[in-house]
Amino acid sequence: MFKATPNPPETDPIPYDAALEPQNIKEATDRAIHFYLNPRTPKTSIPSRKTGKIYVIDPTVDDETLLVEACESLSTAGDMARDFADSMDGSQRRAMLVLQQVIMLSELAVNRVLDNYRVPH
Repeated sequence: MFKATPNPPETDPIPYDAALEPQNIKEATDRAIHFYLNPRTPKTSIPSRKTGKIYVIDPTVDDETLLVEACESLSTAGDMARDFADSMDGSQRRAMLVLQQVIMLSELAVNRVLDNYRVPH
């Protein structure tokens, strides 16, 4: 009988790797556990995170300008939510209308703060 495929070569199915020795695995595991779960050890090798500089509000901008910008952003978000709700059906429409209502209430709160805002002399 003719065999269509040849026999595979006789090799060890798992190549030897010294890093997979039980002692090496235990040492690596212990280092990881001590590094991540030992609160008394200072973790100096973790770099400190810098705050992002992409979205920074100028600290010299006055409160009234910030409130006006927030009001306009909320108004735009409310309009967008209402427009999205018009293109939806069922529970998605109701959820979008609830979101639009929350945005509108937030806009009203910002407007009230603006109405009560007294410009410093």
